[in-house]
Amino acid sequence: MSSAPFCLAGTAVAAPGRNGQTGNVEIVNVEVTPLPGIGVRKDFALRSGRRIGVVTHRDGQTELIVSKSDDPDACLASLPLTAEEASALANLLGAPQLVAQLTEEHRDLPGISTRQLPIKSNSVFDGRTLGDTAMRTRTGVSVVAVVRAGQAHPSPTPEFTFTAGDVLVAVGTSEGLENALKILKNG
Repeated sequence: MSSAPFCLAGTAVAAPGRNGQTGNVEIVNVEVTPLPGIGVRKDFALRSGRRIGVVTHRDGQTELIVSKSDDPDACLASLPLTAEEASALANLLGAPQLVAQLTEEHRDLPGISTRQLPIKSNSVFDGRTLGDTAMRTRTGVSVVAVVRAGQAHPSPTPEFTFTAGDVLVAVGTSEGLENALKILKNG
């Protein structure tokens, strides 16, 4: 991996502070390195000095990579991921951060909570739209974002079509959120 890295502009991410609170913003520079004949490596440095990232192969395969602590160019671990596994990992990493940030922002609003609501493969709303749920009308809950494959889609319109694996980020009362979850499970 000797190609000179091309550094993207810093990507701002909301990261939990050392004291467990959210709201601190760190700039993480993601380096994009072409790997001739292989694909592209995208990675960034952790506080520990290790680098973590993905290699996207020309044939579409994806590998999660972690560098050795004493040599950021040497690979300690390489885990091949299917598209479904990469999507699940992205959702695990993306949705909780967004929910933590929104929870912190709504902390001083009594009675308002933020929750992740999954669209499971057996959901009656897999392949249907947000408008089909009538969630806001039926529960008073607002869907403020949908996380799909680690990518947040803020302020989805009623025409936004759900796919199994999506995670809805919803804001409302505890009762409303429970009812919203029931709607997604039962229709």
